Amino acid sequence: MKGKVLSLLMATTMVIGLLAGCGGGNSGSGETTPAADDTTAAETEAAGDDTAEAETEAGSESDTEAPAASGETTTVNVAFMPNYASLWAVATADEKGYFAEEGIDVNMVMFQDGPTEIASMESGSIDVAYIGPGAHTLAIQGNVDVFCFQHLGNGDSVVGLASHGVNALEDLAGKTVGYSSGTSSETILRRALSSAGLTMDDIEAYDMDISNMISAMVSGSLDACAPWSPSTNTILEELGDDAQVLCTNVTFSDQAADCGSWVCTPSYAEENRDILVRFTRALLKGMDYGSQEANYDEVAGYVATACGTDKDSALAQTGDGAWLDSATLLQYVEDGTIEGYYATQEANFVADGKLTEEEGQTPVSDFVLFDIMTEAGQ
Repeated sequence: MKGKVLSLLMATTMVIGLLAGCGGGNSGSGETTPAADDTTAAETEAAGDDTAEAETEAGSESDTEAPAASGETTTVNVAFMPNYASLWAVATADEKGYFAEEGIDVNMVMFQDGPTEIASMESGSIDVAYIGPGAHTLAIQGNVDVFCFQHLGNGDSVVGLASHGVNALEDLAGKTVGYSSGTSSETILRRALSSAGLTMDDIEAYDMDISNMISAMVSGSLDACAPWSPSTNTILEELGDDAQVLCTNVTFSDQAADCGSWVCTPSYAEENRDILVRFTRALLKGMDYGSQEANYDEVAGYVATACGTDKDSALAQTGDGAWLDSATLLQYVEDGTIEGYYATQEANFVADGKLTEEEGQTPVSDFVLFDIMTEAGQ
């Protein structure tokens, strides 16, 4: 990618030690800290300084000519996760030059989960981030604002080992199950258990980093797990017929909306509205290109480059979401469809015990900036 890719992969620990430290039951706090070393922090801080300087010089678009026309560039530190759902639009917008047209230089930084991205935004090292369904609890609770809806996801799953007697969701009772708290992994696991008449108390739940689920499943330390793409595909490739996909997001499509979104902190949104509009305008162009099936192969190449993987792996993830073009997105904003998605997601969080009843009464307009999407689409 043209943007600088910095990997913030969390250090992999020994599986046995991890399981011993995590304990059983629903004990995960969901709190995480940024996985960044001193060098990365320094680089992103420097990028943030450059952004502030550029904004000071540029002023508002109402007072000066457009940044792209004047030659001025604003650096935006962008957090992403190493999968197709996170990257299909932003990687396309970068590679096709849409950000450059808006006077934006994206500094791409890799993370493993949404809560860690949000913690880094709160520390100031990240400006905007893509988050999957699970981390939207933090938007509803006021930690971040959604400034662009991207898609409904289908990248989460629950996978069981047939050799361990897990061939259906009901078989999870009493089994050792790995999940990542505060993410879409926990969301789909709770949903799956509920559909089978079970709760987290009915399983031996181990809160772990997503990268450790693969080795834990291969070693047999787990009976089942709740991964997201592309980890699901890796588990299936490693274990063959022994790995059984028990459910995906589509399994619960009649009752759930799993939103993938772009977010920033409320303070960043207040201070940098013009940047958000320009960033979203470029993103919408990326969605127009990336949502066309004829372009999947090309886009998969962009995703593979960003993730440091092969294109075939990225292509295998093209079914992980319902990819929208900008016209459809803007229509859905206008007719209330997008608001309905977030309202359904919020209700699901309450039903799953991830939000209190009071938190679940938060108006969608309190945490979704519909005006940014509308202005960017004009």
